[in-house]
Amino acid sequence: MVRSSRITCSSAAAMAMAGAGGSSSSDDDEAGEEIESAPPLQVGEERAIGSSGIRKRLLRAGQGWATPVPPDEVSVHYVGSLPDGTLFASTREGGGEPRTINLGSGFCSQFDLVLIFPQLGDVVAGLEHGICTMKKGEKTLFILPPLAYGDSGALGVPTGSELHFEVELLSWLTVVDLYKNGGIVKKVLSTGGNRQTGDLDEVTVKYKVKLLDESIVEESPEEGSTFFVNEGHVCPALLKVLKTMKEGERAVVMVQSQYAFGEQGRAAKNQISAVPRNSSVNMDVELVSLKPVVDVTGDLKVMKKTLKCGDGIRTPHDGETVHIRYTGSLEDGTVFEKFGFDGEPFEFIIDEEQVTVGLDNAVATMVKGELAKVTVQFEYGFGNTEVQRQLITVPPCSTLIYEVELIDFTKEKESWEMSANEKLEAAEKSKVAGNVLFKIGKFQRAAKKYSKALNYINEDGNFEDEIEKLMKILRVSCWLNHATCCLKLKDFARAISLCSKVLEIESCNVKALYRRAQAYAESYDLESAKTDVLKVLELDPNNKEVKVLQANLKKLQVESNKRDAKLYANMFEQTAKESDVVSKVSSLIF
Repeated sequence: MVRSSRITCSSAAAMAMAGAGGSSSSDDDEAGEEIESAPPLQVGEERAIGSSGIRKRLLRAGQGWATPVPPDEVSVHYVGSLPDGTLFASTREGGGEPRTINLGSGFCSQFDLVLIFPQLGDVVAGLEHGICTMKKGEKTLFILPPLAYGDSGALGVPTGSELHFEVELLSWLTVVDLYKNGGIVKKVLSTGGNRQTGDLDEVTVKYKVKLLDESIVEESPEEGSTFFVNEGHVCPALLKVLKTMKEGERAVVMVQSQYAFGEQGRAAKNQISAVPRNSSVNMDVELVSLKPVVDVTGDLKVMKKTLKCGDGIRTPHDGETVHIRYTGSLEDGTVFEKFGFDGEPFEFIIDEEQVTVGLDNAVATMVKGELAKVTVQFEYGFGNTEVQRQLITVPPCSTLIYEVELIDFTKEKESWEMSANEKLEAAEKSKVAGNVLFKIGKFQRAAKKYSKALNYINEDGNFEDEIEKLMKILRVSCWLNHATCCLKLKDFARAISLCSKVLEIESCNVKALYRRAQAYAESYDLESAKTDVLKVLELDPNNKEVKVLQANLKKLQVESNKRDAKLYANMFEQTAKESDVVSKVSSLIF
């Protein structure tokens, strides 16, 4: 769960004005967040806040843009006085300490004001809303409207007096109620960097788990414990907390028993202390470091763990040349090849099958300077055959471990950097490469080439008429070829979409109608397939391929009718049986 301090609308507006013409949309506001729509207060200005009649006068501006939100723990100094300057409450008297307040848990009680003014109610509680508009270091005067504050002698405050509270927001600790029920509450002692923990990441964590009597039931070694987030550790609460943390963050966490060790508690074993049943615990947690882990192929068969972060966010694209150094080894540590360490780096072109698919795909997710460990299952490695490599023969079905560093890569021109003629040339080149791949049965790679070609000549550009005509012809060709790849790959929905793009601009394109009919037929949308087939036969009555498809459609329709008839017959038979049972029961009753 990602959670940040409130930034008021007025602050956001100021940020936008300070930026390069950015705009703000109400669609980006968090649900339920109260927004301050007026411009930021200037020192000396005063404004009503909320609906309780409280007014805010800015005495000293704060730092930055962030403001606290419930249930954050804020540290404040305050001075309560009457309009004539008479003090009735202060944290500053005698060099007093600041007051710590948990926003959202009752401002009145925490300021001891409820003992003085039992009728304060929502008005003084509204001061919490006021604090939520303050920035770190800000000093503000809150003016409370006159109400019946009880006996006129209470701390010398007359009935019906206006109250002034000068509040200085010194700092705050972010507090996150992870389940919104008090089950796991995290208080951030020091914020971390920018890297957020992911489910697959490898983390090193220092932690200490204590019962409410402060007895320690478990703690990490001094250097921390290293494990993968999704494997869990200690208790379920730690996993939940880690998913909200950033590298370098320190926090204390209050955990109710059901999220800790539950009703059963934990028995003592292997020098680990027992935890009594139904025990709540407190945890000190520090996320010392994390190594991001990425599921490169989406099936957990190519996993990349970043050992050293690189620079920037740009990763190599298909067709670009990368310069790497890497070591390939088996699971037992035996090295089967090593390149790029002596002399020039090892080079290969992304998506040209010059290295194993697993290594290729992993490097395509890396940034310049990144060092990673890549684990490749045999399906994305050398398969189920024995392969001779640089140093040894790799056995069949071997899992491969690569340690690879992306030293640099040659960047192609981005589409937006190209002239119209350059875009045409690049698109044509990519299309030709796709055609070559299609002819040798590399349909997945061919599809990517057609998609790349289309990115160069998308319909968003503004081109001269002659150029636009050429681009339109090339677009149609790439859409059709891409659709054919999708048919081969059984991605029928995508094939239908691509053919429909062609038909939007060429409604009588026979190839598009035929290929869409094929995709509809494979998707068992027989009526739509029939419509496209009939349209083709109107345009090209002697088209043999379409006539074959028409005959197949008729067979499919007959089979579909038989299945439907059988289904309805079974339904009627079941209904008849149920009616017969009801009739027999009714005759017995009546």
